[in-house]
Amino acid sequence: MRAALAEAGKAMCSNEVPVGAVVVAPGTGRIVGRGFNHPRSGLDPTAHAEVAALRDAARNAGNYRLSGATLYVTVEPCLMCAGALVHARIGTLVYGAPEPKAGAVRSVCRALDLEALNHRVAVVAGVLSDECRALMQAFFSARRHAADGPAG
Repeated sequence: MRAALAEAGKAMCSNEVPVGAVVVAPGTGRIVGRGFNHPRSGLDPTAHAEVAALRDAARNAGNYRLSGATLYVTVEPCLMCAGALVHARIGTLVYGAPEPKAGAVRSVCRALDLEALNHRVAVVAGVLSDECRALMQAFFSARRHAADGPAG
């Protein structure tokens, strides 16, 4: 999760919502994919941290199936990203902070629990949640402060 937090820091430095993700190969513990949020700078609505990390891992593995891999992400995935985890055949999702507005794993809906899906993803929630949440809060606090402009 620390590596995912480092990726989130890259997003923050790019004035993107600070979400970071890494994919770890099964059995080796080696990071095979990295990504951070960049939909604004990339002009790409799918450029979420999870999707970027999955794309990087698939390129490195030479296969779009990442069977048994673990994806670590700082914030609970949205519905699009939850679907991408299923399609990539991720074995385990580990996330930090819940996402009360768009989290599709536990907060808003439980997309990975749909019986019709042809793949199951194990979920571990709350890893380094305080650090992950603090990064998000700092980012949005700074944006609110900048929007208020200079005082009097």
